[in-house]
Amino acid sequence: MSTYTVSGRFQSRDGFQPFTKDVEAENEDLARERIYTTVGSQHSRKRTQIEIEEVSAA
Repeated sequence: MSTYTVSGRFQSRDGFQPFTKDVEAENEDLARERIYTTVGSQHSRKRTQIEIEEVSAA
């Protein structure tokens, strides 16, 4: 498993809130999925309200 740094933004009441998170995943697609599930559950947002701008290997 590799560590990926994922940055993007999600929709909030005041507009968009930027985020940067490090996740462990086997590839970039799974890192994106992990971000959708964690950010979505922590902030009660749907996938359409989360925009991932960059995924890079850390």
